[in-house]
Parts: sequence; structure tokens; C-alpha cells
Amino acid sequence: MRTMQTFVLAALMAAGLLWGAQTKAAPISDENLTQALEKIFRERPDLVMDVLRRNSESVLDIAQQGSNLRRKRSMEAQWAEDMKTPKSVRTADRPVLGPANAKVRIVAFSDFTCHFCQQASHTLDALMRQYGKDVSLVFKNLPLDEKGPGATSAAYFTAIAQQDENKAWAFYRTLFANRDQLITEGEAYLKKTAQELGVDMKTLVKDLHSKKVKTILAQDQEDAQKLGVEGTPYFLVNNMVLRGALPLDLFKDAVDMALKKQADK
Repeated sequence: MRTMQTFVLAALMAAGLLWGAQTKAAPISDENLTQALEKIFRERPDLVMDVLRRNSESVLDIAQQGSNLRRKRSMEAQWAEDMKTPKSVRTADRPVLGPANAKVRIVAFSDFTCHFCQQASHTLDALMRQYGKDVSLVFKNLPLDEKGPGATSAAYFTAIAQQDENKAWAFYRTLFANRDQLITEGEAYLKKTAQELGVDMKTLVKDLHSKKVKTILAQDQEDAQKLGVEGTPYFLVNNMVLRGALPLDLFKDAVDMALKKQADK
């Protein structure tokens, strides 16, 4: 609101609407800014609206900034509450990207065919480059379909991880980079990608039908239900909940809060 008042004041001064107020009375100051604006709004609303229309893009920018700030404050308040309640999810036998003992662990419930998950994967890549050894990532499969390319991709990723974590993460990046091709070609694309990454295909076929892989996939579903996950992507940053493909700055805010929490222990 203060920013908007300052903008309106500057616009009105540029339009000459406050010139009389400045020359005939005391100069505009922080103390009488509100009163001056209220007087203009009351006496010449038509001119005020004209000024705002001529500066509509700037007004929208300011409104968006205010909306973003409210959103950030709301999420920070939610995260502060989240940190009070430990959240337990199973991460054993899942590949970990980054140091196993990182101060902040991000657990992602995601789907390789989800457009928003694809967006979030790029944000996570940037986040992990920036924070380095302080952050690690665990991917938990939550496909939106039971028998389509999402579910098949989840099984392939989990099975490949049993062979080689690095190849599993390369598979992860390739699928998100070529999501449209994955959706169009389905399992044929998964097989081709695995072969190109040097995956042992005989072992892959065996692992795809193994009890271990089926158990991991079932556990991911169970953990999501326990947390009340209603859609993908969904993230735990230590104990803080982040929903959706949030922008990088909000992810950074969450990581910073988690790091501060660790430092305060």
C-alpha cells in the first residue's frame, strides 16, 4: 500500500494535481501524504483514474509485487508451523542427488508426464547448483495414471536406480527434457533412452518385475496418501511443505529457512 501511495503521489505530481497543494499549503511530507491523497481522491476522482489508466502497466506491476509479498509471508508462516511437526517418509533404496548428509533434503513427489513437474525439475536443478553440498534431492514417484507412461516411467526409473544411481538421474533428466516424446512414444521411448544411457537391459527387465521395485513404488503412494498429497509436484524441504511448481525465489526462501533452523540447533 505504501508503494502504491508513493506511485500515485508521483503520478499526480507529474500531472500537476498536487502543485496547488504544494504552493498554497505545507509541502507534501510523510505525515500528510495520506491526507493529501484522500483529498485528491475525494475531489477529483476522474483525474486520478485518468492518471492510473495512463500508467496501467506500472500499477499492475505494483499490484503483482504486493500479491507476491503477501504470498511469501503466508508461505513463511505456514513453513514455520510445518517445521514444528516432523514428517516421516521412506527414502531407503531411492537414489539421492547430492550429499547423503546434506543439511537440507528435498523430497519430491512427482510424475514424469506432468507439465508442472517438468517445470519444477528445472527449478530444482538451478537450486541445487546454487546451494551445492547443502542440499540433496530424493525423487518419489507419484504418477497420475496407473498403466500409462507415467506409471511405466516410474517403474523404469526405480529399476534403473537399483543398477546405477547416476544413470537413474541421467534418465530422470532425459525424461523431463523430452516429456512430449515420452507421452507420445510411451515405453518404446523409455527402452530407447535406457539403452542410450548404457543400462543393462536384461537386468532392467528383471528388476522391473521385482518385489523390491514394486514395494518402493507402493511405499511412495502410501507416503503420499499419509501426507495428504492431492497433486504433483509436491515437495518436502526438510519438514516444510511446498506445493506446485513454485518459482526459484520461493524455493530459496524455504531452503534458507531450513538452513537457519539447522544453524540454530
